[in-house]
Amino acid sequence: MTDRVMTVQILVIIFLCINMLLTVTVFKKESFYTSSRYILFFVTLLSDSFLLVTTDILLILTNFRCSLQVWLCIIICLFVIVYSIVTPVTLTAMTLERYVAICMPLRHGQLCSTRSTMYCILIIHGLSSGPCIVIISMFFATASISFYNQYTICSVEMFMLYRWQDHARSAVSQFYFMTMGITIAFSYVQIIKVAKAASGENKRSTQKGLRTVILHAFQLLLCLFQLWTPFIESAVLQIDFNLFLNVRYFNYVIFNLAPKCLSPLIYGLRDEHFFLALKNLMTQITG
Repeated sequence: MTDRVMTVQILVIIFLCINMLLTVTVFKKESFYTSSRYILFFVTLLSDSFLLVTTDILLILTNFRCSLQVWLCIIICLFVIVYSIVTPVTLTAMTLERYVAICMPLRHGQLCSTRSTMYCILIIHGLSSGPCIVIISMFFATASISFYNQYTICSVEMFMLYRWQDHARSAVSQFYFMTMGITIAFSYVQIIKVAKAASGENKRSTQKGLRTVILHAFQLLLCLFQLWTPFIESAVLQIDFNLFLNVRYFNYVIFNLAPKCLSPLIYGLRDEHFFLALKNLMTQITG
């Protein structure tokens, strides 16, 4: 078990260093930190890094069977639930930014200004709090007062005292991802229409925007896999705790750890301007 924990710590440190490198790159050029596209990219980096650290702590506590008081676990899980939704909602916002840039270029400067992006970030966090509010409300309505002083293995599954709460959480999560999926699909179809009518430089720009939307759809799919893992873990926990530890470790590495680093890295490297800035930063560090 210790070997597994050490392996995860090495991966977390590597992925956090990569995310930190990407974050520093964003602030290296004014054109990055004043552009709505890169500001939202920065939000995903921060969200993913915060979630990596928090879930890693929970994984360590679970593997060493360390219990926390329920009230403390509630505070930790509040942030985990919110920020597990922040990234997919931000990806959807990034898709809409590409839709506006390609389909409504004359209004892009107005709709996607730095000020508008800051409001958008507030809206993203507000929307991301929806599932958390539902889960916490159901928990507060059913948990007894004495339950808050008990000690338990800290995980989101702790909030599911009854089967109907699990179903309600599943319904809310599926509604969110269905809405985000429809939004991305709509943007994709609209960009395709523009791509067919475009020519020359506009066509190349539109095709690039189309590939960006496809990448966001792929990132959202990875987030969807991550969404399913708590339901699998919840079912396994009822069978055997050791099996639960094995399944949770596998899910964490494959569906949480890897996507949290790989998808932003791929997104950063495929952007020509960002790649050049990242390359210059690496040269400065190694030189």
